[in-house]
Amino acid sequence: MGLNKKSVNDINVKGKRVLVRCDFNVPLKDGKITDETRIKAALPTIQKLIDDGGKVILCSHLGKVKNGPNEGESLAPVAERLSEKLGKPVNFVSDYNVTGEAATAAVAAMNEGDVVLLQNTRFRGKEETKNGEDFSKELADLCDVYVCDAFGSSHRAHASVAGVTDVVRAKGGECAVGYLMQKEIDFLGNAVENPVRPFVAILGGAKVADKLNVIANLLEKCDTLIIGGGMAYTFLKAQGCEIGTSLVDDEKLDYCKEMIAKAEKLGKKLLLPVDTTIAAEFPNPIDAEIEVSVVDSNAIPADKMGLDIGTKTAELYAEAVKSAKTVVWNGPMGVFENPILAKGTIAVAKSLAETDATTIIGGGDSAAAVNQLGFADKMSHISTGGGASLEFLEGKELPGVVAADDVR
Repeated sequence: MGLNKKSVNDINVKGKRVLVRCDFNVPLKDGKITDETRIKAALPTIQKLIDDGGKVILCSHLGKVKNGPNEGESLAPVAERLSEKLGKPVNFVSDYNVTGEAATAAVAAMNEGDVVLLQNTRFRGKEETKNGEDFSKELADLCDVYVCDAFGSSHRAHASVAGVTDVVRAKGGECAVGYLMQKEIDFLGNAVENPVRPFVAILGGAKVADKLNVIANLLEKCDTLIIGGGMAYTFLKAQGCEIGTSLVDDEKLDYCKEMIAKAEKLGKKLLLPVDTTIAAEFPNPIDAEIEVSVVDSNAIPADKMGLDIGTKTAELYAEAVKSAKTVVWNGPMGVFENPILAKGTIAVAKSLAETDATTIIGGGDSAAAVNQLGFADKMSHISTGGGASLEFLEGKELPGVVAADDVR
């Protein structure tokens, strides 16, 4: 994958209209933003474009917008917070049409350094999600330059991520990536393609099925592959262990056998849990107090289920991380939402926090776990994309990355 992309540092935006696709898909409760991580992450790129004298037009989706445009999924609360953080007014175009007359007029009235925020791009429904030509052209008509800084959406070929770039380029405009995208490409893309070795990959999460391509791709690239979480039990069963009532993907047993054989053939270390934290049933509610014990992985009683890696395994995995130079981690080691079943995930997070290696957390649940457990500032990079980071780790080309101009 050609990962040398034009960034906001490579373009001159003075006096130009710059359309920036951000990821403002923030969680809302009663119209209030409950977590502003994504807004904060967008600020450096926006500030750079303001400082360089661009006319900065922001767009983003928010929510799934299942039932058409509605106030509950409007970007109005984002405009308000952005304005406070940037210390200047953000002109919010509340028109549900996104790119209609109100947007055209707002952009026409802009001075250098002004900021306009368009309405939720998903208010245009399938025109956005199916990469509609008309909507792509309308977005491109508003700008001279396009910047994608929405890594969380970069795996989707939507109009505001992919379609718009073709039209901007056709009229001689440039398409670049923002700082957030650049950081994701540098860390996630290049760590996997050109890692400093030893390279250790840690995969957790519930199902093998969700990670098939990631397991296969990383096994070829890494030196050691560590498996934890619910999907470990399918691997253990494939090795002939009794796994009691633990989560299992019976259809993927042959795949697990293949991967175990592949690791051996390639001379890679594949580490599986040697012991397991078990309980009578899954905690309900998820954070309920629960009685657990730790047994060897080949001695899980028939009526018990594994819900976290055990203490010996946590030590084994921490040891494997110690000598690493690059570590990529995607997916928790157990049911980390429960304090009693978070020990494995905490042990892995702690070992990553204490190493000098480049540590990359691949979005989704592992990012949530690291943030929740207070280890965020100790990691080299925490990805802002769930699905996008997984696809990057699978070695797929992401439409939002491909769409940016290459540096000549």
